[in-house]
Amino acid sequence: MEQLLNLWHNTGIYQIAPGQAFMIAIGMLLLYLAIKKNFEPLLLVPIGFGAVLANIPGAGLAEPGGILYLFYTVGIESGAFPLIIFMGVGAMTDFGPLLSNPRTLFLGAAAQFGIFATLLGAVLLSTFGIFDFSLADAAAIGIIGGADGPTSIYVASKLAPDLLGAIAVASYSYMALVPLIQPPIMRALTTESERKIKMVQQRHVSHREKIVFPLVLLLLVAFLLPDAAPLLGMFCFGNLMKECAVVDRLSNTTQNSLINTVTIFLGLSVGSKLRAEEFLDLTTLGILILGMVAFSIGTASGVIMAKLMNKMSKTQLNPLIGSAGVSAVPMASRVSNKLGLESDPHNFLLMHAMGPNVAGVIGSAVAAGVLINYVAG
Repeated sequence: MEQLLNLWHNTGIYQIAPGQAFMIAIGMLLLYLAIKKNFEPLLLVPIGFGAVLANIPGAGLAEPGGILYLFYTVGIESGAFPLIIFMGVGAMTDFGPLLSNPRTLFLGAAAQFGIFATLLGAVLLSTFGIFDFSLADAAAIGIIGGADGPTSIYVASKLAPDLLGAIAVASYSYMALVPLIQPPIMRALTTESERKIKMVQQRHVSHREKIVFPLVLLLLVAFLLPDAAPLLGMFCFGNLMKECAVVDRLSNTTQNSLINTVTIFLGLSVGSKLRAEEFLDLTTLGILILGMVAFSIGTASGVIMAKLMNKMSKTQLNPLIGSAGVSAVPMASRVSNKLGLESDPHNFLLMHAMGPNVAGVIGSAVAAGVLINYVAG
């Protein structure tokens, strides 16, 4: 009888706490959104499954010695996964839309306003005693507004290692939920006629331009802002492999097997931080709220900038592409295209939106360099 009692006490059913049950339900919800609703399954499937694994009572998968803990320590705490992901994103990026319409660079820059607005907001909340965030903590939280998971993780590892898990969860959750978060903001800030604006055909960008651009970008930014060099360096290296057309095997590996492998481990690592003990506290919830504010401001800033540019130019931009100025590539571009098609079935905005989308990646990396340089320094 005693052996049966011990066996019962060792089961997860006996040990489970309400918080763990709640977080397992959250993990299942993420899996539902990924599988049934097709909300960025490449992110939400590993994150959701990692959340389920991390909250299984007694398993200890996300505790020291567990496999999820090992993934997190080796890949995220070291900063390796974000840089490898950036290299893969670079290898899949086409700078053509940005080079053919350089004005969209301003949309990517405007969307970074959410980062700095939220930084100031976090500092003010701490000043009034609502939260206890340092300036470095506030900067790491603000970078969530760029909707760039790798950049958020990289900045947090440098400025606020103790908040790294919560920031990683917030950043990747909002990246995956772009199709839910952005459309209401975009609709609220644009009229039906603005959403129907058709943009002119983009000019052809030569192969030489595409090879030279990542090299010029890296040298220009890295020499002015060395702290941005790791992120932009990996991004430009991946893009150069793609565009130079002499290392196709390396480019294909980076675009496919390498980034896919790292995405699996990164997603599980982020999901491991959805443990009830770590996630269900006031600080984490505050980071989630501030991250949502940052992302919303970034989305709105890009749209508003496009509307302002239209008042100063005869060549009209569809304001919907301004929301793609956040760095969620290519999710934000797809959302811009979808809303454009809702207003006009013949208005295809995908390639036009890729300009500010790529500019947003560059902008978030530059913003990260600025924050690391001035806050950590």
